[in-house]
Amino acid sequence: MKQELINTVLSQMMPYLNNDQAARLQEVLEHSLFRVTVMQDETPPEDTALPLDTFIAAKKVEGCSEKTLVYYRKTVQDMLDSIGKPAQQIMTDDLRKYLSDYQEQRKVGKVTIDNLRRILSSFFSWLEDEDYILKSPVRRIHKVKTAKVVKDTYTDEALEKMRDGCGNLRDLAIIDMLASTGMRVGELVLLNQEDINFEERECVVLGKGNKERVVYFDARTKIHLQNYLNSRSDSSSALFVGLRAPHKRLSIGGVESMLRELGQTLSIPKVHPHKFRRTLATTAIDKGMPIEQVQQLLGHQKIDTTLHYAMVKQQNVKQAHRKFIG
Repeated sequence: MKQELINTVLSQMMPYLNNDQAARLQEVLEHSLFRVTVMQDETPPEDTALPLDTFIAAKKVEGCSEKTLVYYRKTVQDMLDSIGKPAQQIMTDDLRKYLSDYQEQRKVGKVTIDNLRRILSSFFSWLEDEDYILKSPVRRIHKVKTAKVVKDTYTDEALEKMRDGCGNLRDLAIIDMLASTGMRVGELVLLNQEDINFEERECVVLGKGNKERVVYFDARTKIHLQNYLNSRSDSSSALFVGLRAPHKRLSIGGVESMLRELGQTLSIPKVHPHKFRRTLATTAIDKGMPIEQVQQLLGHQKIDTTLHYAMVKQQNVKQAHRKFIG
């Protein structure tokens, strides 16, 4: 309780103090209140909505998608509701207990807990930068160590089986677009016919953070995409639409459902649009494409993300060992 009082005083004085003055004030308060007993006053808690609303607004300005903003808001609000304190009074131990209880009660894995930690770290770091608090309580909560799982990619045989197993021109064009461009499924469904440059075999997609980038497709994809578009009789501007009238723009769920059903029919496990992206990254690096170019192709802000996507094939490691070491 005493430390909460000190933190409250510091947070309210931060706009008027520099870092050295704030640190000195903290020392004085801790010394002055050392032998003082602080009692809890039964007053209504402060409104936690204001800093959270402002944080979400800041993330929106940074270019976060609406889906991300909703997830951030829910994650932070759940934490505030569970701990029951204003954000400015939350301590490291409060967050440690919250994360521990969350993992135990919901039976979630370490990856989920680390995702929560990252979001809370972003929130409290923003509070620190905006002088709501003196120091983020998440600083002393380190990254959760998780086991590295090597995720599968599609084999050449699996890709050919999916192409042969398509029951219509649209699905074949979708598989080729995902396989040859490595675009996200969310980027695929936003494409319009006018976005496609068949002569250069390229198109402009709108990626995360509303950032545009150019992606490229191969000759086979060009032919299959043209065949699909020539077969259509609807007036929709969308590149991919539903097979039945009124031929609305295809959704992310529609693509995922189509691929899942195709995989079940062909006995190919875990057919998902994101797996095409990981396959492209792995193949490109295996064939010698510089990692910086793969990063640009996939639209990754950080190169670490690209390295995480690209799984090195064990056979290539074996061949490299024989070549360079013997």
